[in-house]
Amino acid sequence: AKNVKKTLYLLNENSFNSEDCILVLRFFLSKAKKLATLSYKFEQTQDLESTINGAKPPIFWKEKEITKEQIKNWSLSDIKELIYQINKYELLIKKNTINSVNLISNFIIEKSSIN
Repeated sequence: AKNVKKTLYLLNENSFNSEDCILVLRFFLSKAKKLATLSYKFEQTQDLESTINGAKPPIFWKEKEITKEQIKNWSLSDIKELIYQINKYELLIKKNTINSVNLISNFIIEKSSIN
């Protein structure tokens, strides 16, 4: 949701190793694809509530507000570019496992600070 403070807090509170980096990226990829689907539906209907409530599988009630924020902050073209970059970083991390934690941390911070 482009919240830099919360992102930095979460990165500092969680320590992950190089094997976890791929899992984190795959999780982001899954979320980005889901967000792309929701963003596409929102562009068609222009009704955020019906888009969120009509999601399949349903969005967990605790995640609805953050999902609304993400749909407002990210355009469909930005999400598609994000998916492309996640795939690029996954390949980069697989080739360079030594620096994988630094690479993914920088990527996450960079994406959370884009306005």
